[in-house]
Amino acid sequence: MKIKRHETNKRMSRAVIHNNTVYLCGQVAKDSSKGMKEQTITTLEKVEELLASVGSNKEKILSATIYIKDMSLFQEMNSVWDNWIDEGFAPARACVEAKMAREELLVEVSLIAAV
Repeated sequence: MKIKRHETNKRMSRAVIHNNTVYLCGQVAKDSSKGMKEQTITTLEKVEELLASVGSNKEKILSATIYIKDMSLFQEMNSVWDNWIDEGFAPARACVEAKMAREELLVEVSLIAAV
């Protein structure tokens, strides 16, 4: 059984591949001073970059968990997500309200994809 860990430190790996499946750690906005739409856009940019670095892409996403700071921001996040996901490639998805690791963070995305 081969497990490949990418960008690993003592606490975590940004991505782990096992059996042609990649598990991404939670991705957050490149600039957390922005609003929900902007944070969601840059978070998804990071997701795409990380997927590409391990030989995958957004059309291979199997499951996504989205954490948002406040459910009142749900529609703003979805407006970006819905435009980002290509028709016919929507993954299984959960979205939950969560206390974030840093006060300024509004959204975090963790996902599993095929490689």
